[in-house]
Amino acid sequence: MQSLYLYGYNDVYMISIEKAIALVKSNTKPLLKETVNLVEKSQGYILSKDVYAPINMPPFKQSAMDGYALCLHDDLNYRLAGEVKAGDDHKITLNPGEAVRIFTGAPVPDSANAVVMQEHVVIHGDMMKIKNQLPIGHNIRPLGEQVKQGDVALNKETKLTPAGIGYLTSLGIVEVTVYKTPLIALITTGNELIEAGQELSHGKIYESNSKMLCSALQHLNFDDVSIHKVEDDYDETKSKLQSAIKDNDLVIVTGGISVGDYDFVGKALIELKVETLFYKVKQKPGKPLFFGKKDDTLIFALPGNPAAALSCFYVYVYSALRTMMNESEVELPRIQAKSKSAFVKKGDRPQFLKAIFHQGQVDILEGQSSSMLQTFALSNALVFIPAEVTKIDINDRVETILLPI
Repeated sequence: MQSLYLYGYNDVYMISIEKAIALVKSNTKPLLKETVNLVEKSQGYILSKDVYAPINMPPFKQSAMDGYALCLHDDLNYRLAGEVKAGDDHKITLNPGEAVRIFTGAPVPDSANAVVMQEHVVIHGDMMKIKNQLPIGHNIRPLGEQVKQGDVALNKETKLTPAGIGYLTSLGIVEVTVYKTPLIALITTGNELIEAGQELSHGKIYESNSKMLCSALQHLNFDDVSIHKVEDDYDETKSKLQSAIKDNDLVIVTGGISVGDYDFVGKALIELKVETLFYKVKQKPGKPLFFGKKDDTLIFALPGNPAAALSCFYVYVYSALRTMMNESEVELPRIQAKSKSAFVKKGDRPQFLKAIFHQGQVDILEGQSSSMLQTFALSNALVFIPAEVTKIDINDRVETILLPI
């Protein structure tokens, strides 16, 4: 216990929320680049270099309508000379005054220079009359209208959305180069923890932190997550931390970071020579929060209480993850909302309060204990109460963090 105190594991060394967030940002960098399959594994990734169009899109003059492709002349009457469907590769040459039946997406003959909608014509045998003269290019998607061969299709730093994936796939692109997603290890500590489904004996509780955090990570499109459980044993804790730090880009520990007789995480991190960037933040919930690094691996040790762990995840770990992926916005959005609730803050620490935001208003919920997930399960926001604010009245404007749920 004395050695932990000497390393600053006491409240005297608490830092502010603002400084803690700044330290997370300044000590996190984008990961290396990797090539991934566009369809199977690119959703939500950030392009690490420009993507150039290998073809024109569309790759040929394309009909924008079901109708008739015309070789324009001065008359309103046209002779029908055939049909072109989507996918046809035969080429038809039209003379002035001739037309072909054509369908949306079909290649427009090189000799045609307008497409008339089928609703705007009258057919008599093999002759057709249009209502009005049409301008050149009417209802024709020109070659390379979206993008021309060799031009940048999507710039680097673009986040790949379903539309972006569809767009690049339409160009025949199979793989893209993106910023690598982190390998993440979740480590839970505690003799009292058992898996859901087992018989709950006296003194035991069902372990939920790893499932909760793994779900939060997967919701954010981070799927390379391994889960590990360790007993309250120093050697086991140190061994598991050592291997996790070696094999992962980010290690998240829950529990065991305080200074109780059976809290071994802090001592193990010190012996493993993990650089302590901060330990203990002046906030509620989540005061016993650790952030450090060893080589290129980041380590967060979150409080064991579930609501505190999840609050710290959204405020701090989320920012590190976004920075690793080279996102431009690395913090959750914060807005001003009108409070529907009154609240009296106890103590001098800033607080994150579970809340429900809707249409510019926010309702601070009952049950703000750091151990209670029931209230968090209803929340879609956190209300931030600064240190200098002692109470919130109904209709006060409050800073509201919108959660990604």
